This record gives sequence, C-alpha cells and structure tokens, in this order.
Amino acid sequence: MLAAETDILRGKLKEVFGYSQFRGTQEAIIQNILNKHNTFVIMPTGAGKSLCYQLPSLVADGLAVVISPLIALMKNQVDQMNAFGINAQFLNSTLSKSEITRVKKECLNGSIKLLYVAPESLTKPENVDFLKKVDIAFVAVDEAHCISEWGHDFRPEYRRIKEIIAQIGNLPIIALTATATPKVQLDIQKNLNMEGANLFKSSFNRTNLFYEVRQKRHAKKQLIQFLKGHKGKCGIIYCLSRKKVEEIAEMLNVNGFNAAPYHAGLEPGIREKNQDGFLNEDIDIVVATIAFGMGIDKPDVRFVVHYDVPKSLEGYYQETGRAGRDGLEGHCLMFYSHNDINKLEKFNKDKPVQERENSRVLLQEMSFYAESPVCRRKQLLHYFGEEYMQDNCGGCDNCVNPKDKYEGKDYVHKAIDAALQTGERFGLNHLVHVLRGVNNQYTKSYSHDKLQIFGKGDNEDEEFWKSVIRQTLIYEYLEKDIENIGVLKVSERGRAFLDNPVSVMLAKDHEYTTGEEEDEIVERAPINAKAYDEELFTLLKAFRKKLAHQLDLPPYVLFQDPSLEEMATTYPTTEEELSQINGVGVGKVAKFGKEFIGLIKEYVEENDIVTASKVVVKSSVNKSKMKIFIIQQIDRKIDLDEIAESKGITFEALLDEIENICYSGTRLNLDYYIDEILDPEKQDDIFEYFLNAESDSIDEALDDEDNEDYSEEELRLMRIKFMSEYAN
Repeated sequence: MLAAETDILRGKLKEVFGYSQFRGTQEAIIQNILNKHNTFVIMPTGAGKSLCYQLPSLVADGLAVVISPLIALMKNQVDQMNAFGINAQFLNSTLSKSEITRVKKECLNGSIKLLYVAPESLTKPENVDFLKKVDIAFVAVDEAHCISEWGHDFRPEYRRIKEIIAQIGNLPIIALTATATPKVQLDIQKNLNMEGANLFKSSFNRTNLFYEVRQKRHAKKQLIQFLKGHKGKCGIIYCLSRKKVEEIAEMLNVNGFNAAPYHAGLEPGIREKNQDGFLNEDIDIVVATIAFGMGIDKPDVRFVVHYDVPKSLEGYYQETGRAGRDGLEGHCLMFYSHNDINKLEKFNKDKPVQERENSRVLLQEMSFYAESPVCRRKQLLHYFGEEYMQDNCGGCDNCVNPKDKYEGKDYVHKAIDAALQTGERFGLNHLVHVLRGVNNQYTKSYSHDKLQIFGKGDNEDEEFWKSVIRQTLIYEYLEKDIENIGVLKVSERGRAFLDNPVSVMLAKDHEYTTGEEEDEIVERAPINAKAYDEELFTLLKAFRKKLAHQLDLPPYVLFQDPSLEEMATTYPTTEEELSQINGVGVGKVAKFGKEFIGLIKEYVEENDIVTASKVVVKSSVNKSKMKIFIIQQIDRKIDLDEIAESKGITFEALLDEIENICYSGTRLNLDYYIDEILDPEKQDDIFEYFLNAESDSIDEALDDEDNEDYSEEELRLMRIKFMSEYAN
C-alpha cells in the first residue's frame, strides 16, 4: 500500500469514525477491496466488521451496495453513518413509493455513498434495472452465512445474489460473516462464485465474555435472580416464540425492570421505538425472538440470556457476541432443557427431508455443547475450526467449576480404532453402536459386527461413549469430514496418537434431567435434578418426619419432596417467601410454616449463605382466572361435571386443576359431590388408607388390594378431601 493511500485511509478513520488506528486485519481488508479483489471476511461480532465496507465506501469511486437481511441492522447503521455526516440510505419494504423514488434519484446523482438493500428488494426486476444504471464500486454481502443451508439463518433469497450481481455487472464482492464453520465457509465461497477470494479470518475468541449454561428449572425465578445481580445494566434476552417474548417482557416490567419486546410480528413503529429506546438507554433490556436477528450494534450490552435453547451453535455464538462489544465484561447465560430441544425438533418435522436432517444435526451440536464438561470456549472455537490451546480459560462455568476428570487414553484409542476400522465413513452414533457391540441392521449390513473393535466398549453406556467421541473430536484426534456432514475421520494427530498413545484426561458430561421449567407447571411434578442444597434438604426431610410423627400424619401431608427441594434451593426465610414455593401456599404456611422457616434461617446463618429467596416473580397476567372460577363454583356447590362443561375441559382436566389448587394450600370442600358417589363407610376406608400410606401416589393406591373396589376418579377425589382437611 502506498504511503499516501495509507494516510488517506487513516485520516478518514480518525475524521469520520474517531479511531486513531485500525483493529486486526481491517486495514488489509479495506485495501484489498479498494484494489477490486474479491474479499471474504470471517470476523466475530464486535470486531469491527462493518467498518470493512463502510470506510472504503467513502474513498472509492461510485456507490457501495450492502446486502443485509436485517431491517433493524440497516436502520441502525444508516442512522450511525448519517450521524457521522455520511449520506447512507436503505432500500427495503419499510419505505413508501415516494421514499424509494427519492433514494434511487440520490443514488443516480452520486450523493449517496452507501446503500443498504434487503435481499428481497434486490431480486425485484425494477431494482435490478435501477442498479444497472448506477456507478457501483463494490457489493458487500453482510451476514453471508445466510447463503448456506448449514448456516444458522438460511435465507433462500441469498441463493440468488450471485445471479443478480452478474446481471448488474462484473463487480468486486466482499462477503462478511461473524459465524462460519468450515462447511459454511465452503458453501459461501461456492455460492458466490468466489473460491479465489482473499480470505481474512480473525480469531473467534471473545476473551471478555463469560459463558454459562444452567439447567432450566423454574426459569422465571432463575431469570429474575440473574437480573437482580445485573440491575441497571443493558442486556438482551432471547426467547423461542413471539408469545414468550411478550410474556417475559411484561413479566420483567411488573417485577421492576425496564424491558421491551422486539420481534418480527410487532408493528414496525413499535419495533423501531423499542430499538431506539434500547440504543438511547431509555430501555435496559430487550426481549427478542431467536428466529429474528436483531442486528443491534450497541457496544455496552453487559449480558445476553438465552431463555430458550437456540437452534444452532452459530446462532448462539452470534447472539452471545452482542455482549461486551466495547471490550468490557459480558455475561452469556443459557437456560438449557431437553424440552426445548424436543420443541425445536417438533418444529422441524414438516420440513423437507434434507432440511430436517440439517436442523437435527445442528440441534445435536447444541445439545453436545450444553452437556459437555469441556471448556466452553474451547468447544466454540473448535466448532469454527480454531484450536484453543489453554486448558482452563477461566471464563466459563466448566472452567470455573470443573467436573472430575478421569484417564481417557484407552477410551480415546478405542474411539479412533472404531473410526479407522469402519473406514472413516460413519458418524458418532454408528461408532458408538460398533464400540458397544449393538447388533442392528446397520452394523450387520456393513459387517461391522465382525470387526475386531466391535463390542470392545460394551462395559460403558451409550451416553458415556458419545461423550468420549465428542471430547476426542474437541482434542482433535478425530475431525469432521467437511464434504460429508456427520462423518468422522481420523486426524493426523489421531494417527500419531495410535503410534504413541499419551495421557488424555476426559470428564463426564453434565446430567440434565427433564424437570420443572416454568412456575405454572403442575406443582407436584417431580424434580429430578439435584440443583438443591442436599444437606439442607436432608435436614428438612428429617424435621418433616419428626413433625408429622408428632401430628400423627404422613410426612407428605405437610410438604412433598419437590417443595422441600425448592426450599433447599431458594432458602425462604419469611412467610411470604415460603408461600411462593411450589406446592406450598398461604394455608400450609399458616399451618406448618413457622418451624420450617426457623430451621432454614438457622441453617442460612450458620453456613453464611447469601440467599436467592428474594426472587419472587410477580405475575404480569392473572393466570389464576381458571382457579378462581373453580374455587367460586365449588363454594357454590356446583356439580363438577357442570364446571368442566362450562369451561370446555374434560372431567380429568378439571381434577388436575382442583389438585393443583389443593396442593398449593387452598382448602376445598367437595363433600357435596363426594357424598353423592361414595357412602360414608367407603369414604372412611379411603381416608384410613391415605392416613397410613407412605405417599399420596394414586398408582400405589390403585395397586393396594384394599382399594380394588374403587376407581381412580374416586381415589383422586378422596385424596383432595384428605389433603384439604389435614394439609390445608
């Protein structure tokens, strides 16, 4: 680069953007564009990607056209450039006919330097004809991963970009993306016919971001608790659906946070108002759909929360990358549950076969990331084809709280052997089946049941071997076949390992169970994950047994195990806090709460615990309308069948609702209904059963020979009567 050119570029950098020097490879990228070479830029969010086409647009002859899929990003960048005194405009569906005419006129007379175009607008014949008349310097394809069906936000319109540009003229192209796996990188280059482009790839390592995954249990309480630790800071919360976005935004506002929703279904004026409010610091938190890329260029986002699991690691990485763009701290928290993965898989069931398979593989990678005990930074960088050499990054939950490790040399050896002996033509699941000696149609049809390695790992379960193979991949003894998705090959490092095996320390995966996620879920659903304080839980259980014995009641009548587990998670030390526990309620607090609160207080003080029990989620919508209606109808002694019919629900569903009310601590008198179907003697028999039973399980009650004359419905009704009289 000539010294004069360098001076001009650096002068513009300071004059327009206020920076004294370029970051990373920015200067080399800009010069490559000005030399009219095709340019491929892979640069993480926050590394200054947009400057790579904004600055050359100021010094190049002609108009720079930027193809961008995000209306929000277009508006944001146009506003920024206009604030810098640069005439930049956009061409998309939000403009009126007169506005479109004005923009086109200014492009033709040369007063606009930078034009943002939505891919849908680009493909319209009238816009193609218009662009043919304009002197265009270069075309920038932003968010280029949208071209690839293996990218996280595939847009069919992006597939037509190459043919449209060819119609307009022989123009240099700069393709930019913040997320590109080796496979996506290949797809972008092929689809834009720029295999020979100069590639500029920056490190994907965002050292200032902290990555954390938590099991999703009582997610609203978890979210409120997290946000209380980040009060007044700017953040983004991603949700799976528009409905959830609206619900969470409203819930946050009711609980004292300054939040606004943002999704494609909002009126454009509201969406724009909410975006501007966030950029101008009038709004602290934006709640947005995962499906709708926000493209908001805000440097001081201090946290990004994924309330629901993203569809892919690419999407997750890009969305987390919106935190800490100013180089300061950024906390990236994801709530993970198998239920979210299952929901996303259901959404994919109506897609074409290939697209469905692509989505399945991307979701599988997402699960692997969440459940893996390996450094999250190492996993992310590996996914994007970059090796992270440190053993402990100190910036993720897996490194801060590492899982116990075990010697994995022999297991890694077996995994590599399995890949080699099967011809390096198969994926993870098949290798696991070979290692475990599973006789299915695939192992038999390929004669893999005859291999030496077949069944050599049958002493370990399927999940164990999946974990081993994933970690073998991360440590680069195996590698993905870019051309054949899902296929695993042995790397050079793996072959060297076979010749000279070395110690490899592996760790066991996280065990995420399908437990409760939302506060509205049936209170008595079992909580399987041990996220609670086990010592306190044991104390509470022992105290419950002692108190129940004094009252001559079964322990479950006082509080059930899920309620004790939640107490051992949130440490309630007031009556109000205790009443928020699932399966408790004001009635039970008044009857049994005082002693339990005293025990928890003492435990908290002795162990110097900072409690999270102040997390009380105020409901933004009165979701108890159904419950209130049912209670009122029962008070009026309305027949239960009539209540069910009036609400358009089954009798079984009504019983579910009544049980929820009862187990939350509300006393219900169903005598008027029960007396019609059971005589007093039968009622006494069932009462006696529940009084002496170890649990309130209906299945156990049905199995008891003393209850063989009673139906499930009768037992459930009597259990409600029993719990109302003794527990509430």
